[in-house]
Amino acid sequence: MAEIAIEKVETLKTADLHDLCDAADDAIRAGGGFGWVEPPPRDVMERYWKGVLVVPERIMFIARLDGVVAGSAQLVKPPRNNEAQAHSAQLTTSFVAPWARGHGLARRLTLAVVDAARDAGFRVLNLDVRATQEAAIALYESLGFRRWGTHPFYALVQGQPLAGHFYCKDLQPAPQQPATP
Repeated sequence: MAEIAIEKVETLKTADLHDLCDAADDAIRAGGGFGWVEPPPRDVMERYWKGVLVVPERIMFIARLDGVVAGSAQLVKPPRNNEAQAHSAQLTTSFVAPWARGHGLARRLTLAVVDAARDAGFRVLNLDVRATQEAAIALYESLGFRRWGTHPFYALVQGQPLAGHFYCKDLQPAPQQPATP
């Protein structure tokens, strides 16, 4: 039985940073590049992850499979000057390396972000995803994310436009029905 762990991280050990970069490279090559189409040079990838950790509005979660970092997701809070959208946060940069799929890591990462957003008092969690990410779309929809729009030219991959979908999830608890006497 594989050992699975989801962790909120504020610092990365060197070995974890290397595992995270390797997992991200693998996910990008498999078509789930959270913006990248091809893996960037290693120094760029390392700077990206180190940068995530110093942005106060970003909370990073990692997934481990048998102790090895195999995926990640981020909760992004709105900027402090955005009073009108202070009730909503974003799930972004979510991926699991292809070699670690099928163990429920993506579900557990997503639920960790949902729980963190709810615990922080956000009422809505937003995300966007390429239309080609069918497994991710099925996961988000199974967790109650509602598609509210599609952008037909969301991404450009190998010169071809790809559609992208936009989702939101109401984080407020469902109203309690009064007890019947």
